[in-house]
Amino acid sequence: MKFGVIPTEKAQGHVLAHSVQLASGRLRKGKLLAKQDLAALLAEGWYEITVAQLEPGDIGEDASALRLAHALVPDPAGAGVHLSEPFTGRVNLLANHPGVAVIDAARVNAVNAVQPMITLATVPRWQRMDAGGMVATVKIISYAVPESDLQAACAEALGAVHIAPVALKTAVLIETLVSRDAGDKGWRMMQARMERMGVTLSPRRTVPHATDALAAAIAETTEDLVLILTGSATSDPHDIAPEALRAAGGTMTRFGMPVDPGNLLFLGHLGADSGERPVIGLPGSARSPALSGIDWVIERTLCGLEVTSAGIAAMGVGGLLKEIPTRPQPRSGKTQG
Repeated sequence: MKFGVIPTEKAQGHVLAHSVQLASGRLRKGKLLAKQDLAALLAEGWYEITVAQLEPGDIGEDASALRLAHALVPDPAGAGVHLSEPFTGRVNLLANHPGVAVIDAARVNAVNAVQPMITLATVPRWQRMDAGGMVATVKIISYAVPESDLQAACAEALGAVHIAPVALKTAVLIETLVSRDAGDKGWRMMQARMERMGVTLSPRRTVPHATDALAAAIAETTEDLVLILTGSATSDPHDIAPEALRAAGGTMTRFGMPVDPGNLLFLGHLGADSGERPVIGLPGSARSPALSGIDWVIERTLCGLEVTSAGIAAMGVGGLLKEIPTRPQPRSGKTQG
Protein backbone atom coordinates (compact mmCIF):
# COMPACT_ATOMS: atom_id res chain seq x y z
CA MET A 1 0.00 0.00 0.00
CA LYS A 2 1.38 3.39 -1.02
CA PHE A 3 0.38 6.90 0.05
CA GLY A 4 0.54 10.04 -2.03
CA VAL A 5 -1.11 13.26 -3.16
CA ILE A 6 -2.67 12.85 -6.59
CA PRO A 7 -5.07 14.81 -8.82
CA THR A 8 -8.63 14.18 -7.68
CA GLU A 9 -9.72 13.30 -11.21
CA LYS A 10 -7.37 10.29 -11.12
CA ALA A 11 -8.34 9.06 -7.66
CA GLN A 12 -11.15 6.65 -8.56
CA GLY A 13 -10.52 3.23 -6.98
CA HIS A 14 -8.04 4.64 -4.46
CA VAL A 15 -8.62 4.92 -0.72
CA LEU A 16 -9.21 8.35 0.81
CA ALA A 17 -6.46 8.92 3.40
CA HIS A 18 -8.16 11.77 5.27
CA SER A 19 -11.74 12.76 5.97
CA VAL A 20 -13.28 15.56 3.89
CA GLN A 21 -16.35 17.56 4.88
CA LEU A 22 -18.47 18.46 1.84
CA ALA A 23 -21.77 20.30 1.59
CA SER A 24 -23.37 17.03 0.53
CA GLY A 25 -21.94 15.11 3.50
CA ARG A 26 -18.74 13.79 4.97
CA LEU A 27 -16.37 11.55 3.05
CA ARG A 28 -14.59 9.49 5.67
CA LYS A 29 -11.01 8.37 5.46
CA GLY A 30 -10.72 4.78 4.36
CA LYS A 31 -13.48 5.15 1.75
CA LEU A 32 -12.88 3.55 -1.61
CA LEU A 33 -13.45 6.49 -3.92
CA ALA A 34 -16.09 6.13 -6.62
CA LYS A 35 -16.82 8.32 -9.65
CA GLN A 36 -19.54 10.28 -7.86
CA ASP A 37 -17.18 11.00 -4.96
CA LEU A 38 -14.66 12.57 -7.33
CA ALA A 39 -17.39 14.73 -8.89
CA ALA A 40 -18.43 15.99 -5.44
CA LEU A 41 -14.84 16.77 -4.47
CA LEU A 42 -14.09 18.63 -7.69
CA ALA A 43 -17.33 20.62 -7.39
CA GLU A 44 -16.10 22.05 -4.09
CA GLY A 45 -12.56 22.80 -5.20
CA TRP A 46 -10.71 19.70 -4.03
CA TYR A 47 -8.37 19.31 -7.01
CA GLU A 48 -5.79 17.20 -5.16
CA ILE A 49 -6.27 14.70 -2.36
CA THR A 50 -4.15 12.33 -0.32
CA VAL A 51 -4.90 8.70 -1.06
CA ALA A 52 -3.68 5.24 -0.21
CA GLN A 53 -3.18 3.10 -3.26
CA LEU A 54 -3.81 -0.61 -2.70
CA GLU A 55 -1.23 -2.92 -4.16
CA PRO A 56 -1.91 -6.33 -5.70
CA GLY A 57 -2.92 -8.73 -2.95
CA ASP A 58 -4.09 -6.04 -0.51
CA ILE A 59 -7.50 -6.53 1.13
CA GLY A 60 -9.42 -3.45 2.28
CA GLU A 61 -9.87 -2.76 5.99
CA ASP A 62 -13.60 -3.51 6.25
CA ALA A 63 -13.39 -6.72 4.23
CA SER A 64 -10.34 -7.80 6.25
CA ALA A 65 -12.03 -7.12 9.59
CA LEU A 66 -15.13 -9.05 8.56
CA ARG A 67 -13.13 -12.06 7.37
CA LEU A 68 -11.16 -12.19 10.60
CA ALA A 69 -14.34 -11.87 12.68
CA HIS A 70 -15.89 -14.80 10.82
CA ALA A 71 -12.74 -16.83 11.39
CA LEU A 72 -13.04 -16.15 15.11
CA VAL A 73 -16.65 -17.32 15.16
CA PRO A 74 -17.44 -19.46 12.08
CA ASP A 75 -20.86 -20.12 13.63
CA PRO A 76 -21.81 -16.87 15.40
CA ALA A 77 -25.13 -18.17 16.76
CA GLY A 78 -23.44 -21.30 18.07
CA ALA A 79 -20.79 -19.14 19.71
CA GLY A 80 -23.48 -17.01 21.35
CA VAL A 81 -22.52 -13.79 19.56
CA HIS A 82 -23.49 -11.61 16.65
CA LEU A 83 -21.27 -9.37 14.53
CA SER A 84 -21.61 -5.67 13.91
CA GLU A 85 -21.42 -4.33 10.38
CA PRO A 86 -17.82 -3.46 9.50
CA PHE A 87 -16.95 0.22 9.86
CA THR A 88 -13.60 1.99 9.56
CA GLY A 89 -11.84 -1.36 9.67
CA ARG A 90 -13.65 -2.57 12.79
CA VAL A 91 -16.08 -5.40 13.56
CA ASN A 92 -17.44 -5.92 17.07
CA LEU A 93 -18.55 -9.24 18.54
CA LEU A 94 -21.59 -8.80 20.81
CA ALA A 95 -23.06 -11.32 23.23
CA ASN A 96 -26.47 -12.77 22.36
CA HIS A 97 -27.30 -13.76 25.94
CA PRO A 98 -25.92 -13.73 29.49
CA GLY A 99 -22.98 -16.01 30.11
CA VAL A 100 -19.24 -16.17 30.57
CA ALA A 101 -16.66 -15.21 27.94
CA VAL A 102 -14.51 -18.18 26.99
CA ILE A 103 -11.32 -16.86 25.41
CA ASP A 104 -8.48 -18.93 23.95
CA ALA A 105 -5.67 -16.58 24.99
CA ALA A 106 -3.02 -18.42 22.98
CA ARG A 107 -5.01 -18.01 19.78
CA VAL A 108 -5.70 -14.33 20.47
CA ASN A 109 -1.98 -13.75 21.06
CA ALA A 110 -1.14 -15.61 17.87
CA VAL A 111 -3.52 -13.40 15.85
CA ASN A 112 -1.92 -10.26 17.25
CA ALA A 113 1.57 -11.60 16.49
CA VAL A 114 0.92 -11.85 12.74
CA GLN A 115 1.47 -8.14 12.09
CA PRO A 116 0.76 -4.92 14.00
CA MET A 117 -1.93 -3.69 11.58
CA ILE A 118 -4.16 -6.68 12.42
CA THR A 119 -5.51 -6.45 15.97
CA LEU A 120 -7.91 -8.39 18.14
CA ALA A 121 -8.94 -7.19 21.61
CA THR A 122 -11.19 -9.15 23.97
CA VAL A 123 -12.62 -8.83 27.45
CA PRO A 124 -10.71 -10.78 30.13
CA ARG A 125 -11.11 -14.54 30.13
CA TRP A 126 -14.17 -15.75 32.07
CA GLN A 127 -15.74 -12.30 32.30
CA ARG A 128 -19.49 -12.31 32.92
CA MET A 129 -21.34 -10.99 29.89
CA ASP A 130 -24.77 -9.45 29.61
CA ALA A 131 -26.83 -9.69 26.44
CA GLY A 132 -25.51 -7.09 24.01
CA GLY A 133 -22.17 -6.69 25.77
CA MET A 134 -19.07 -6.43 23.58
CA VAL A 135 -16.90 -9.51 24.01
CA ALA A 136 -14.29 -8.69 21.36
CA THR A 137 -13.38 -6.22 18.65
CA VAL A 138 -11.40 -6.76 15.47
CA LYS A 139 -9.64 -3.64 14.20
CA ILE A 140 -7.56 -3.30 11.06
CA ILE A 141 -5.41 -0.26 11.77
CA SER A 142 -4.27 0.45 8.23
CA TYR A 143 -6.51 0.89 5.19
CA ALA A 144 -5.66 -2.59 3.94
CA VAL A 145 -3.48 -5.57 4.75
CA PRO A 146 -1.83 -8.17 2.52
CA GLU A 147 -3.94 -11.23 1.77
CA SER A 148 -1.17 -13.51 3.03
CA ASP A 149 -1.14 -11.85 6.46
CA LEU A 150 -4.92 -11.91 6.68
CA GLN A 151 -4.96 -15.63 5.86
CA ALA A 152 -2.37 -16.28 8.56
CA ALA A 153 -4.39 -14.34 11.16
CA CYS A 154 -7.61 -16.14 10.22
CA ALA A 155 -5.92 -19.52 10.57
CA GLU A 156 -4.78 -18.63 14.10
CA ALA A 157 -8.14 -17.16 15.10
CA LEU A 158 -10.35 -20.17 14.48
CA GLY A 159 -12.86 -20.53 17.31
CA ALA A 160 -10.93 -18.33 19.77
CA VAL A 161 -14.00 -16.67 21.31
CA HIS A 162 -17.40 -17.84 22.48
CA ILE A 163 -19.96 -17.21 25.20
CA ALA A 164 -20.73 -20.12 27.54
CA PRO A 165 -24.48 -19.79 28.18
CA VAL A 166 -26.10 -20.28 31.56
CA ALA A 167 -26.68 -24.02 32.04
CA LEU A 168 -28.17 -24.15 35.55
CA LYS A 169 -31.65 -22.75 36.01
CA THR A 170 -32.36 -22.85 39.76
CA ALA A 171 -30.43 -22.16 42.96
CA VAL A 172 -31.08 -22.15 46.71
CA LEU A 173 -29.33 -20.20 49.44
CA ILE A 174 -29.29 -21.81 52.89
CA GLU A 175 -28.32 -19.41 55.68
CA THR A 176 -27.41 -20.42 59.23
CA LEU A 177 -28.30 -18.26 62.23
CA VAL A 178 -25.97 -18.05 65.24
CA SER A 179 -28.33 -16.30 67.65
CA ARG A 180 -30.87 -14.11 65.89
CA ASP A 181 -31.75 -13.35 62.32
CA ALA A 182 -29.47 -10.52 61.18
CA GLY A 183 -31.66 -9.80 58.16
CA ASP A 184 -31.96 -10.88 54.55
CA LYS A 185 -29.16 -8.84 52.98
CA GLY A 186 -27.26 -11.99 52.00
CA TRP A 187 -30.31 -13.40 50.23
CA ARG A 188 -31.03 -10.10 48.48
CA MET A 189 -27.47 -9.80 47.21
CA MET A 190 -27.56 -13.38 45.96
CA GLN A 191 -30.93 -12.76 44.35
CA ALA A 192 -29.39 -9.88 42.38
CA ARG A 193 -26.51 -12.11 41.28
CA MET A 194 -28.89 -14.81 40.11
CA GLU A 195 -31.23 -12.40 38.33
CA ARG A 196 -28.49 -10.98 36.15
CA MET A 197 -27.69 -14.54 35.01
CA GLY A 198 -31.34 -15.44 34.47
CA VAL A 199 -31.40 -18.00 37.30
CA THR A 200 -34.29 -18.49 39.73
CA LEU A 201 -33.34 -18.32 43.42
CA SER A 202 -35.67 -20.16 45.79
CA PRO A 203 -37.28 -18.33 48.73
CA ARG A 204 -35.01 -17.54 51.65
CA ARG A 205 -34.25 -20.48 53.94
CA THR A 206 -32.61 -20.26 57.37
CA VAL A 207 -31.57 -22.95 59.86
CA PRO A 208 -29.71 -22.94 63.19
CA HIS A 209 -25.91 -22.79 62.98
CA ALA A 210 -25.48 -26.49 63.73
CA THR A 211 -24.16 -29.40 61.68
CA ASP A 212 -27.27 -31.58 61.92
CA ALA A 213 -29.73 -28.82 61.03
CA LEU A 214 -27.66 -27.63 58.08
CA ALA A 215 -27.05 -31.19 56.84
CA ALA A 216 -30.79 -31.88 56.84
CA ALA A 217 -31.46 -28.70 54.87
CA ILE A 218 -28.77 -29.54 52.32
CA ALA A 219 -30.13 -33.06 51.87
CA GLU A 220 -33.61 -31.72 51.16
CA THR A 221 -32.55 -29.45 48.30
CA THR A 222 -33.56 -30.15 44.71
CA GLU A 223 -32.22 -26.99 43.02
CA ASP A 224 -29.42 -27.12 40.45
CA LEU A 225 -27.02 -25.13 42.64
CA VAL A 226 -26.77 -25.14 46.44
CA LEU A 227 -25.31 -22.08 48.16
CA ILE A 228 -24.50 -21.93 51.87
CA LEU A 229 -23.96 -18.73 53.87
CA THR A 230 -23.18 -19.24 57.54
CA GLY A 231 -23.86 -16.81 60.36
CA SER A 232 -20.34 -17.40 61.65
CA ALA A 233 -17.40 -17.43 59.24
CA THR A 234 -16.33 -20.84 57.97
CA SER A 235 -12.64 -20.84 58.84
CA ASP A 236 -11.63 -24.50 58.64
CA PRO A 237 -12.27 -27.48 56.33
CA HIS A 238 -13.94 -29.23 59.28
CA ASP A 239 -16.09 -26.31 60.39
CA ILE A 240 -19.88 -26.68 60.60
CA ALA A 241 -20.71 -26.03 56.94
CA PRO A 242 -18.15 -28.43 55.40
CA GLU A 243 -19.08 -31.12 57.93
CA ALA A 244 -22.77 -30.59 57.19
CA LEU A 245 -22.09 -31.09 53.49
CA ARG A 246 -20.34 -34.39 54.23
CA ALA A 247 -23.14 -35.47 56.58
CA ALA A 248 -25.63 -34.83 53.78
CA GLY A 249 -23.73 -37.23 51.54
CA GLY A 250 -21.72 -34.62 49.70
CA THR A 251 -18.02 -34.05 49.11
CA MET A 252 -15.90 -30.95 49.63
CA THR A 253 -13.34 -30.48 46.87
CA ARG A 254 -11.74 -27.15 47.81
CA PHE A 255 -11.55 -24.91 50.83
CA GLY A 256 -10.16 -21.39 50.52
CA MET A 257 -9.21 -19.32 47.50
CA PRO A 258 -6.41 -16.82 46.76
CA VAL A 259 -8.89 -14.03 45.98
CA ASP A 260 -9.66 -11.15 48.32
CA PRO A 261 -12.53 -10.63 49.04
CA GLY A 262 -13.56 -14.26 48.87
CA ASN A 263 -10.83 -16.15 50.76
CA LEU A 264 -13.19 -18.32 52.82
CA LEU A 265 -15.15 -19.86 49.96
CA PHE A 266 -15.44 -23.63 49.75
CA LEU A 267 -16.52 -25.83 46.88
CA GLY A 268 -18.12 -29.25 46.79
CA HIS A 269 -20.91 -31.33 45.29
CA LEU A 270 -23.86 -33.52 46.11
CA GLY A 271 -24.82 -36.76 44.40
CA ALA A 272 -23.16 -39.41 42.27
CA ASP A 273 -20.88 -38.62 39.35
CA SER A 274 -23.76 -39.01 36.89
CA GLY A 275 -25.94 -36.48 38.70
CA GLU A 276 -23.71 -34.20 40.74
CA ARG A 277 -25.04 -30.86 41.88
CA PRO A 278 -22.49 -28.17 42.79
CA VAL A 279 -22.36 -26.77 46.31
CA ILE A 280 -20.65 -23.47 47.10
CA GLY A 281 -19.96 -22.30 50.63
CA LEU A 282 -19.95 -18.52 50.69
CA PRO A 283 -17.81 -16.13 52.74
CA GLY A 284 -19.23 -13.00 54.33
CA SER A 285 -18.42 -10.96 51.20
CA ALA A 286 -21.51 -12.55 49.65
CA ARG A 287 -23.52 -9.97 51.61
CA SER A 288 -21.93 -7.17 49.59
CA PRO A 289 -22.71 -6.23 45.97
CA ALA A 290 -18.99 -5.59 45.36
CA LEU A 291 -17.04 -7.91 43.09
CA SER A 292 -15.71 -10.88 45.03
CA GLY A 293 -14.06 -14.20 44.29
CA ILE A 294 -17.46 -15.78 44.76
CA ASP A 295 -18.66 -14.09 41.57
CA TRP A 296 -15.96 -15.82 39.53
CA VAL A 297 -16.85 -19.23 40.93
CA ILE A 298 -20.64 -18.80 40.84
CA GLU A 299 -20.73 -17.42 37.29
CA ARG A 300 -18.59 -20.21 35.85
CA THR A 301 -20.52 -22.85 37.76
CA LEU A 302 -23.85 -21.51 36.50
CA CYS A 303 -22.52 -21.73 32.94
CA GLY A 304 -21.59 -25.38 33.34
CA LEU A 305 -17.85 -24.71 33.31
CA GLU A 306 -15.84 -26.98 35.57
CA VAL A 307 -14.27 -25.16 38.51
CA THR A 308 -11.48 -27.29 39.93
CA SER A 309 -9.22 -26.91 42.94
CA ALA A 310 -6.31 -26.22 40.58
CA GLY A 311 -8.39 -23.62 38.76
CA ILE A 312 -9.15 -21.80 41.99
CA ALA A 313 -5.49 -21.97 43.01
CA ALA A 314 -4.61 -20.21 39.74
CA MET A 315 -6.83 -17.21 40.50
CA GLY A 316 -4.27 -15.47 42.69
CA VAL A 317 -2.75 -13.29 39.97
CA GLY A 318 -5.38 -10.57 39.66
CA GLY A 319 -7.11 -11.89 42.74
CA LEU A 320 -6.56 -8.79 44.88
CA LEU A 321 -9.87 -7.18 44.03
CA LYS A 322 -9.94 -4.34 46.54
CA GLU A 323 -8.55 -2.99 49.77
CA ILE A 324 -10.92 -2.91 52.72
CA PRO A 325 -10.37 0.37 54.65
CA THR A 326 -12.01 -0.92 57.83
CA ARG A 327 -9.71 -3.96 57.93
CA PRO A 328 -6.28 -2.80 56.77
CA GLN A 329 -4.28 -5.24 58.89
CA PRO A 330 -2.38 -7.36 58.24
CA ARG A 331 -2.17 -6.16 54.65
CA SER A 332 -0.73 -2.74 55.51
CA GLY A 333 2.41 -2.23 57.48
CA LYS A 334 5.46 -0.09 57.90
CA THR A 335 7.60 0.38 54.85
CA GLN A 336 10.99 -1.25 55.22
CA GLY A 337 13.91 1.03 54.68
